[in-house]
Amino acid sequence: MKFLRAGLLSLLCAATGAAAAPSSSSESTSTGAASSSSSSSSVGAAQADFPKADGLLFNIDGVTKYYAGTNSYWISFLTNNADVDKTLDQLAQAGHKILRIWGFNDVTSQPGSGTVYFQYLSRTGSQINTGANGLQRLDYVVAAAEKRGIKLIINFVNNWGDYGGMGAYVTAFGGSQTTWYTNTAAQTQYKAYIKAVVSRYANSSAIFAWELANEPRCNGCQTSVITNWASTTSAYVKSLDPAHMVTLGDEGFGLAGDGSYPYQFGEGLDFAANLKIKTLDFGTFHLYPSTWGTQYDWGNPWIQAHGKACAAAGKPCLFEEYGSTSDHCGIEGKWQSTSLSTEGMAADLFWQLGTTLSTGQTHNDGFTIYTGSSEWTCLVTNHVAAIK
Repeated sequence: MKFLRAGLLSLLCAATGAAAAPSSSSESTSTGAASSSSSSSSVGAAQADFPKADGLLFNIDGVTKYYAGTNSYWISFLTNNADVDKTLDQLAQAGHKILRIWGFNDVTSQPGSGTVYFQYLSRTGSQINTGANGLQRLDYVVAAAEKRGIKLIINFVNNWGDYGGMGAYVTAFGGSQTTWYTNTAAQTQYKAYIKAVVSRYANSSAIFAWELANEPRCNGCQTSVITNWASTTSAYVKSLDPAHMVTLGDEGFGLAGDGSYPYQFGEGLDFAANLKIKTLDFGTFHLYPSTWGTQYDWGNPWIQAHGKACAAAGKPCLFEEYGSTSDHCGIEGKWQSTSLSTEGMAADLFWQLGTTLSTGQTHNDGFTIYTGSSEWTCLVTNHVAAIK
């Protein structure tokens, strides 16, 4: 989801300022030397316990079924462990099994002391921050999720400018958003970052899947640009960790349909072609009619079209993000029911999780569903009960 930077900054600043300062200064490592000593993963985790695709559904902890979950971009950047624990406890108690989080936080200038960031990008020497205000924050989230049986989708880069994203690579290495996919310097550093993250958690049962990017687009490009990049990059991730699933993280654009904007190929995506990539284990798609120029009822056939494409490819489909700006229960509840009843659909994750932390309520972007609310009851409690 593309959301307002102001809301993101207010949450991050509040979380950073109100929490206890990290006990040690930030430690940075050069591109090729990400430390695995701070990894919180369980080295002895059996690969049989890892989530996997099972036909057109997902298998988690030995159970093949449809699953529900949500998104939290902010949890990786919290500096108060108790806030992380509270958030994950709420999800576990609600019966959610999958949580999608940001595994990236890129900067192009060194931030102030205590500010959480994961990677400093520079043409003269990038650094991956494995210190207490760096990947150790992600370490805690993975360890806490592992304890609660929650499975994480960890994303490597953002198409949008929030938390750096592809634009930060462009600032550091030149080119443009559309040439990022073929920019050698940018891709070299991107893969170095992937290696640093994957090597920390390759043995963790908390990983549901590795995700190449959040909503990758290449406006005006041939669809082969993203397809080739996704093929090469997913194969690289599999070479580092063949035991966990890998997915693209796209919005599902580029598919035979009614000809409306999302079905078109202008953003450089071909959903069916990307499903054929052997090193991508399942398909993803999003749904935001209010920003795509479509109607809310249009969302139901959008879901069905992707389920059909995934079924034809023999892979599960993850309804990875969805949201409406009004009548959350009435609109999104119908989408959930459609997804649950459509062949090829294996799980859905609403955008986005909202709760109350030690610093107050998390960011409300108009799509947020807060724990304890009536919307939480209809879209989480009732939905999980319907799945069972």
